Amino acid sequence: MNRLLRMLALILPLFFFSSQASMAKDYPEKVGEKLGAGVSNILTGIAEIPKTMIVTGNKNGIAYGMTAGFLTGIVHAVGRTFSGALDLATFPLATTSLVAPEFIWNEFDKEETTYESWHMR
Repeated sequence: MNRLLRMLALILPLFFFSSQASMAKDYPEKVGEKLGAGVSNILTGIAEIPKTMIVTGNKNGIAYGMTAGFLTGIVHAVGRTFSGALDLATFPLATTSLVAPEFIWNEFDKEETTYESWHMR
């Protein structure tokens, strides 16, 4: 018993001063950010259609933006909505969103991109 207490006395300070302890302190904030991003991406995913039409139209002309931009916008809308649903379902795991920018209103003049894998926040 005495040996166990001495071992715990040596191990516990290592945990409290480790990087895991500092990550645990930020955990509620990171989980809240992911929950908010998930809800907002579900609600605003449909806005990818006009956004992509505008961005594509500015780059390649209005006719291209109205046709190819519309179809590409549908794909981006489905992707952002799916990513938001995934973020909402997995919000206890503090990972980044699969779409960039994380919110549609960030960098509104750029087209959506996706990540291949999750990363910790």
